[in-house]
Amino acid sequence: MEKLEATSQLQSRLSSLSFSSFPGVTAKQCDNRPPDRLQNTNLSESFTQSKDSMDDTKEDSGHLSEGNEEAPAELALGEGGEENNSAGSCQLSAEMKAQMPPLNPPTTWTSAAVKELKAKLRTEKDSVVTVYRGDIMTVHVPTVPEATKVCWEFATDGYDIGFGIYFDWSPVTSRSITVHISESSDDEDEEEELEGPVSNGDVEKGSKTQTNSNLAEILPVYRQDSHLSVLAGSHEFPGEGTYLLKFDNSYSLWRNKTLYYRVYYSA
Repeated sequence: MEKLEATSQLQSRLSSLSFSSFPGVTAKQCDNRPPDRLQNTNLSESFTQSKDSMDDTKEDSGHLSEGNEEAPAELALGEGGEENNSAGSCQLSAEMKAQMPPLNPPTTWTSAAVKELKAKLRTEKDSVVTVYRGDIMTVHVPTVPEATKVCWEFATDGYDIGFGIYFDWSPVTSRSITVHISESSDDEDEEEELEGPVSNGDVEKGSKTQTNSNLAEILPVYRQDSHLSVLAGSHEFPGEGTYLLKFDNSYSLWRNKTLYYRVYYSA
């Protein structure tokens, strides 16, 4: 009984004690605790900081979106610049074309001496050629200071052929007369690359309309009855440049044409 009473008294005394009764222990625990460990555990402060961070993020996003909205405007400005450049090029071409003097029409005539011309040209080198079906033969004739005009005459065997004349105002780089033979598709590609855009036409109704500022039409390409009579003509030099005499057989699907022709200068 005495032991039980002693134990009960000891428990009562221990129960009455608190942490303040052990200053060494509590001080040690506080010293080991990291300083200000709980200073950011305030929920209201955390919420405020989180809200500020979200606002900053939104502002940054807004700046980015504004930057993206400005990008199309810059692109549109660039496109406008290209349009302005294109308009400037068209205006420049129009000015160049306006500076060119008007071309006088050629002087043309026909002759019944078909046999005589053919007999004469058979003896001359490169004066008798075959223009194959679907082909176009272009004779490049540069202007020369020793002459004042270009002359031509031609005839064909059995069938007609298309004929037309153009003048290229580009500076002359060679004084030689050259011949270029191409298929109709190749000739159109060359005109698109070197002479600007063209609109296709019918040889029977007239040649293609040339829009290049350096190229002028003197005589549209028409089908000529060169198998019935000699077709001849001349044209005075309008200035420095190159004549393009076109013999057009692009409309023929089956027949090649034998061409007798002569091109020469006159003072």
